[in-house]
Amino acid sequence: MPSLVDHRGEPEYAVSAVQQVFDGSHTIHDAIYADGMLLQMILSSSDADYFDQLIPAIKDASRGGRTHQLLQSLSAFSEDREAEIERMCNTNHQEFVTSVNQLLRVREGTVTLTSEILSLNQSIQSSTEKLAGQKRALVESRGVRQNINQATQALQDCLEVLRLANQVHDLSSKKSHYAALRALDELQNVHLKEITQYKIAEMIQKSVPATKKLIADAVMTDLNTWLYRIRETSQFLGEVAFYHTEQRRTRLKDRAEKFAYSHSFKLNSALELVSDENEEFDILDNEDVQVDFTPLFECLHIHDALSQTDKFRAEYAATRRRQKELLLPSYITLGDEEESTLSALLEGIAGFAIVERATMKKAPQLRSAVDVDELWDSMCQSAISLISKALHEVDNAEMLLKIKGVIALFIQTMGSWNYPVGVLDSFLLVLFEKYAELLKRRFSDDFQEIVATDDYMPMHINNSDEYDKVVNVSWYTADKPREELSFPCVLPFSQMYPLCCIDIRNFLNQFYFFSDDHFQHPNVIDQTLKTSLDTLLSEKVCRSLVERLSTQYLGQIVQILINLEHFETACQELEQLLVAARSTTCTGESIVLSATEDFRSNKKTAEKRIFELVNSKVDDLIETAEYDWMAPTLEMEPSNYMQTLTGYLSTIVNSVLLGLPTEIKELIYFDALSHAATMILSLPLSPEVKRINPNGVAALAKDVRYLTEFVDTLGNPILRENLDELQQTIALMQAENSDEYYDVSTRNKKYGRVDAMNGPLLLEKLTHSVQSPAKTDKFTALSSRFGMK
Repeated sequence: MPSLVDHRGEPEYAVSAVQQVFDGSHTIHDAIYADGMLLQMILSSSDADYFDQLIPAIKDASRGGRTHQLLQSLSAFSEDREAEIERMCNTNHQEFVTSVNQLLRVREGTVTLTSEILSLNQSIQSSTEKLAGQKRALVESRGVRQNINQATQALQDCLEVLRLANQVHDLSSKKSHYAALRALDELQNVHLKEITQYKIAEMIQKSVPATKKLIADAVMTDLNTWLYRIRETSQFLGEVAFYHTEQRRTRLKDRAEKFAYSHSFKLNSALELVSDENEEFDILDNEDVQVDFTPLFECLHIHDALSQTDKFRAEYAATRRRQKELLLPSYITLGDEEESTLSALLEGIAGFAIVERATMKKAPQLRSAVDVDELWDSMCQSAISLISKALHEVDNAEMLLKIKGVIALFIQTMGSWNYPVGVLDSFLLVLFEKYAELLKRRFSDDFQEIVATDDYMPMHINNSDEYDKVVNVSWYTADKPREELSFPCVLPFSQMYPLCCIDIRNFLNQFYFFSDDHFQHPNVIDQTLKTSLDTLLSEKVCRSLVERLSTQYLGQIVQILINLEHFETACQELEQLLVAARSTTCTGESIVLSATEDFRSNKKTAEKRIFELVNSKVDDLIETAEYDWMAPTLEMEPSNYMQTLTGYLSTIVNSVLLGLPTEIKELIYFDALSHAATMILSLPLSPEVKRINPNGVAALAKDVRYLTEFVDTLGNPILRENLDELQQTIALMQAENSDEYYDVSTRNKKYGRVDAMNGPLLLEKLTHSVQSPAKTDKFTALSSRFGMK
């Protein structure tokens, strides 16, 4: 057993053995080589090194043709080693045997142990195979379980995705469109990403745009329904807004009555809004009407989430424009209040505009101020056009005033929502012009009827109630206090004057009715009222009265003069009234009615007409004078015409002219007497009168004296001056020395009023001879005296 002896532990012995092997059989070179090789192998420290040395040696021997020598050396080495082992064994045989026995026992034990080990190994191997089978089954079950878990998780993820997908449709069907969109967004951005490896994810992903479109369409359907309801509610919303404005007007008037400082407050002014802030009222949310903007906000949020805000804004704007067009009719009626469609039109516009303004405030990203104001301007222009076309139907001022009231209420209501109303304020000017024209037309007819139907007699008053009524409506100041009056009584003016005063007051009031509630052009009212009043008074009253001066009835002309005087007074009072009633922005300037001057100047026309009629009557009476200029006897009584003339003058003053002021009566007297004196003086100057004897002069002198005595009874010395020329002329004709007339100094002293041409002419006609009357002359004198021919 070579392994039991460490042959590599004896290098010297190995070297000697090698030397013996190669002695005498090999060349020195081969021997040296073989010895070197064996020496290196013997000195190897391990079996690995041994084989590492052996293999190259065998290769080298094979290559060098020294294989035989190497085999011989190895054989010799082996024999030597066996011999050595044998010697060593012989020397230690007992120990060797003992060792061998021990080794055999060990080997036997080893065999037994090996058998047991093999048995155990077989048992373990059997168990291991069973365990491996179980392990393989466990691994396989774990794989199946993992697959099942993965499949379960995949199913759960897919079911969650399907649940969310169904939830999206359920929410959409329940009108919870925004929640549906949020669920769809969560489904797309979270849950679908977890199952991207499955086909269902691709299918659902492809359906997302269609689902979003369905949601957008559904929410637009809901919005269109909401817009339709809003359109249907617009008129009622406007009606509620109008009612609220009326309530604010009432509260403002009540505060103005309680507090003087509130008179200057205007509706929608800052002070009025502060004063009315306790009366909170939400036009869009009250017990009568509720406008819920939730569908609009939801639609806006959804389109914003879909990044379609611009598209939605454009569609919404187009829809509102279409609704605006549907809101405006092709025509309206402005006739009877029951048939008028103006209120419905303006209420609808108001409700529409209120929703627009509220939308702009709640969602400025949807509706800008420019969009809203553009719609508002369009609706205002359309409304103005419709009203203008229908204005021809209105021929009644009261109806036009109601129309203005509705428009003013509309303006004030929309002003509270900060809408520009300038174009509507300007349109009120158009309405006012028509209103003023209708008032002028109506009152013109009234004035003409009053003037035409008047009796032109002083107004008879039966009792104090009638008196109070007339005085309250007329501009009239009585000569006596009311307590001193006795009834029945007579007022100087005729019935037309108080009737015209009533119409004038009504005219003024109805003009200013137009400025009630809302009218931003008070100066226009003031100026138009002045112009219209001037026109009515000048053309319809004054001119009509002047046209009636052509009558021959003196009493009517006198009454016209009295009426003209009272109308002049009324105009002066009206000027003060217009100053007090006009707008405060025009203070500091007086108002002068041209009608005042018209009445004043036409009083002169009436006076002239009275003079004409009186003088005409005087002419008629004087023309009846029948003087016998060559009378044979003296007349003992004044002429009949003179008595009639003075009686006429006395009668008209105490009857027809009684109502005239004293100065006018005196003026009439003055003009009548002056005219009478001139006409009487023209009698002897007539070319037909050739001669005048003293009896003729005496008869004329008696009549002049009779006339002078009548004038003296009037108590006005100035009136007598009209007879100076006539008296001096009579005195000249009766003078004993007529030549003194030609003496300038005497003439100026005694006959200064005698006309320089008439004096000599009359003196030439004088004759101092008186013819004795015959019997027949008595009858002639009598016929002359009694006006007989």
